[in-house]
Amino acid sequence: MSLTSDEVGRIAHLARLALDTDAVEAYAQDLSSILDFVEQLEAAPTEGVEPMAHPQDATQRLRPDEVTEPDARERFQAIAPAVEAGLYLVPKVIE
Repeated sequence: MSLTSDEVGRIAHLARLALDTDAVEAYAQDLSSILDFVEQLEAAPTEGVEPMAHPQDATQRLRPDEVTEPDARERFQAIAPAVEAGLYLVPKVIE
């Protein structure tokens, strides 16, 4: 698929992008080559291919879910400027 300079200008306008008029032709060529590549990818046979999250059959290593630090909530709230019912009070920022 080949894009014209006018089409690139319209796309840039819709995307609210300011393009240098000297670069529009180069953008048109680059975008056309990207769209051509997408057409090639669409032509690949994918019937019967199961979608996968990762190209290798790998699992993510996770650390054990265990407590490693003591509960210091009381100590932190003791030095907080404003606390109520176990919650930190902060100034309203929405006007």
